[in-house]
Amino acid sequence: MSLPKPLMRGLLGKRLRFHLPIAFGLSLVAAIAFKYGVTEPRKRAYAEFYKQYDAVKEFNAMKEAGVFESVRPSGE
Repeated sequence: MSLPKPLMRGLLGKRLRFHLPIAFGLSLVAAIAFKYGVTEPRKRAYAEFYKQYDAVKEFNAMKEAGVFESVRPSGE
C-alpha cells in the first residue's frame, strides 16, 4: 500500500484563501484591543494629569532645588 501523492498544484492559493481572512481578522481584533486597552486609558491619564499640572510651580520648585545651571535659586 502506497501513500497518495500530495496535491501541490494550487496549494498556495488554497492555503491563502483559508489563512488570509483569519490573519486580517486577528490583526483587526489586536488593533482594537490595543486601542481600547492601552491608548485610550493612557490618553485619559495624561488628560487627568495635565488638568492639575502647574508648569510654573514645577519650574519654581526645580529652580529652588538647584536643578538648573542657568538659573540661580532665590536664596543665592
